[in-house]
Order: sequence, then C-alpha cells, then structure tokens
Amino acid sequence: MFKLSKKLQDLPPYLFVEIDKAKRNAKQEGRDIIDLGVGDPDQPTPAHIIDRLYQAARDPSTHRYALDQGLSGLRKAIAQWSERRFNVKLDPETEILPLIGSKEGIAHFPLAFLNGGDYSLVPDPCYPPYKGGTILAGGKPYIMPLKEENAFLPDLKKIPLNILRKAKLVYINYPNNPTASIAERDFYTDVVKFATKNKIIVISDLAYSEIAYDGYRPSSFLEVEGAKDLGIEFHSLSKTYNMTGWRIGWASGNAQLVSALAKVKSNIDSGIFSAIQLAGITALEGPQQHIKDICQLYQERRNTLIAGLQSLGWQVTVPKATFYVWLKIPKKTDSIKFSTLLLEKADIVVTPGVGFGKYGEGYIRMALTISKERIQEAVERLRRIL
Repeated sequence: MFKLSKKLQDLPPYLFVEIDKAKRNAKQEGRDIIDLGVGDPDQPTPAHIIDRLYQAARDPSTHRYALDQGLSGLRKAIAQWSERRFNVKLDPETEILPLIGSKEGIAHFPLAFLNGGDYSLVPDPCYPPYKGGTILAGGKPYIMPLKEENAFLPDLKKIPLNILRKAKLVYINYPNNPTASIAERDFYTDVVKFATKNKIIVISDLAYSEIAYDGYRPSSFLEVEGAKDLGIEFHSLSKTYNMTGWRIGWASGNAQLVSALAKVKSNIDSGIFSAIQLAGITALEGPQQHIKDICQLYQERRNTLIAGLQSLGWQVTVPKATFYVWLKIPKKTDSIKFSTLLLEKADIVVTPGVGFGKYGEGYIRMALTISKERIQEAVERLRRIL
C-alpha cells in the first residue's frame, strides 16, 4: 500500500536482523543454540561504571535534555584518554563530539558532505553502515575489495580516476570487522597521501582498538602526520568496556568535520543521557585492568576455537585483534547456505560473509563472545556434521 523511498529500497537487508530472527525461531523450538553470530560481549560492564550510572541516574539534574555537544567533562576525559593511548592531542572544545554509539555517527556523517551523485569509497566486506549511510545521504558506494592476498587492505591505486573525481569520502576500519585484519602505520601514511592528493575525507572506524592479543597494540589513524587535516575517527565504549547497550561513543579529528557532524546531529537527536555520559567518564578515567582481563579471556577463547577448527582440518588465520575469527568455508557452497547448514544441523549461529558485501562471499565470521566450554561444544558439533 505504501511505497518506500528509493533510498530505502536501495538499502541491502540488514544482516543482523535476519540472523536474530532465525535465532529466535530456533530457540522457540526449544533448540540449544550456540551463538557465534553477532559480536556482542557476554561479560558485564565493570561494576564501578554501573555504580556511577546508578548514582548519576538518581540525580534529577541528569533527567533533562542533554547538550548536543556532550558534557564538557566527557570531552575532556576523551581528550586525555586519546593522548595517553595514542599520543594524539585533541581540543575537547572543537575536535571531539560524543555520540549515541559510534554507529549513529558513522551513519550520519555522509549527510554532512555527500550530494547526489557523489561517491564514498567503501571497503568490502565491511560494517554495513558504511554503505547504508552513503545510500541514505543520496551518495553512491564505490566498492574497494578487501582480498586475502592483500591482507584484507584496500588497493587504493586501483580506483579509477573518474571515480576519484566524484569521491568525497573513504572509509577505513582497522582492526577490521569482519575480517579481523590489522593495519600498520605505513598503511595510514599511504591513506593520508592518497586523501590529500585527491581531496577526499577519511573516516576511520577504530571501535576495536583495545581488543588485541599477543602483545599487539593497534594504532590510530590520527597518529600519522597530516591525518587530522582531512580525517575523522570514530571510537566506542561498547567493546572496550562491555557497554554495547549503553550507546556511547565519540568522533574526533578535524574540527570542521566534527562541527559538520554536530550540525547534522543537532537536527536529529538531543544528545546522550547525561547519567550515561558521567558513567563514560568513569570508564575512561577509572581502573583499566578490565581491558587486560577481557583481552586475556578472548585470547583463551580464540586459541580454543582455532585449535578446534585446525583439528577439523580447517586452514585458519589467527587474528591479532577484534573478537572475530574470519573463516574460509571448507565446502564448495555459498556462505548463506553454509551458515544455514550449521544452524539446521548443528544449532550453531554464524554470520555469512556475503552479509558484509560481495567480497565476503566464501567466508563466515565467528564471534568469540561465548564461553570456552560452549566453543568446545561448537567444535564437537561441527566435527559430527562436517
């Protein structure tokens, strides 16, 4: 009866909604589902952060509209954290914008800069809002394939000149979702040179900067000289502090880019609940031992899953970061059929690679957000059906 807008029709189905639907149906049938699908931490938010939220929520002054630009104290805490972690100096007044989760900022950012016919350079496979935000802003995604032979890094030299002339944005995301690949500083240096030459804005998604293993410490795009002249970076407290449901993150970088996103947001929302912002300050300024503990936990789970898959004869790349394992399908079938097989025959939920884009076909993603014991059970179930 009602006709959707062309923009909405052009959006691909949001994969995680479909996965959640299949998972719910299976659970309603009474099946024992092992969920290796959506990357949602299974551990609770640290207690001192919860306590701060409780205290702040009882203060009536936090119940009013929050300022769009976020609390000054939160912006200062973010600036101090960025300097400690990456040696990146940011002006809390002009170069930092708190967000209702980094996802909303990433999805809204193209509205500030894209006009009809403009391109975003989007990696594939990728986190879906890169494409979705571009389409909703009236732009066109130009796909940069992420291939295993190139360590899942985009080949910027292969982008045609006619596309570069119309491109306004380029997305980068390392540590990467879904491939769990990483990027070294040399890559970021190349991105700065590329973006400077072609007058393109860089959007760096650094949501997984603190989830890393074996002594590896991810870098920030903003660490590279010249990055802040043309780039904006998105962070989140979701993965670092097990705060996915709290919806709090931030954008930082070039003041003009941050200001443009703030203008978009001021017309869409009214800011993060102040009590959550105060809890965010506590997360950033409080004890950080939790991060070491959670990385150790994920590393143990990673090692368990990798060893189990190798015992089944799978060739697996051991990830140095994120809580994902990106696996090439061992059978000659597509990723949706293979994922459906695992759900129907083994009661295991995984994410089909094609849901992240055309070049994710032939892979599945497994999340390390379940216990080691359940991972071992998943491996045994795979052993029985493969």
